[in-house]
Amino acid sequence: MKKLKNEKELVKKAIAEGMKYAEKRDIVEFKPTDSAALKIEFIYHLLVFDKVIQPLPQDQISQVTMKHRLAIWASKLK
Repeated sequence: MKKLKNEKELVKKAIAEGMKYAEKRDIVEFKPTDSAALKIEFIYHLLVFDKVIQPLPQDQISQVTMKHRLAIWASKLK
């Protein structure tokens, strides 16, 4: 897995856009006390369920790989 140049900023963008996406679908309402790890996991699984992103192999799912996959997704957003 090659680290992206500005991965931290892309992960922040992915969380923000993913939260908008989930709330727009009326699936969840995030609270300010929700951790970033919880948001990342929820957004990742939602995007995989909606077939927006490809799922990771089951043995490779971790917080780091989910962040990376979301960062790639965010880099492709306009």
